[in-house]
Amino acid sequence: MIYELRVYQALPGQMAKLQTRFKDLLPPIWKKHGIHAIGFWTTLVGESSNQLTYILQWESLADLETTWAAFMNDPAWHKVRDEGERDGPIVANISSEILMPTAYSALK
Repeated sequence: MIYELRVYQALPGQMAKLQTRFKDLLPPIWKKHGIHAIGFWTTLVGESSNQLTYILQWESLADLETTWAAFMNDPAWHKVRDEGERDGPIVANISSEILMPTAYSALK
């Protein structure tokens, strides 16, 4: 297994829209593609309280690449994105890191 750590910096005033996207709109699309989220977090104390962080679990880099490409090309995702950003973008920045668990990690 590998894990993808994704951090979304919401534009000012857009965190509620971003959270609605991930809480209500994306789960059925992700389920269709076999995308498995480990968890979601907001920043309580840190550099920015306007961040949404989540971790995805993947079988391999190949799994990540093919599954993510299929999701990104899905018309259902395009509809969610376009409707959510009808009045303008809601995300300022997205960062992504691919993580490999150590031998002593609770997640393997």
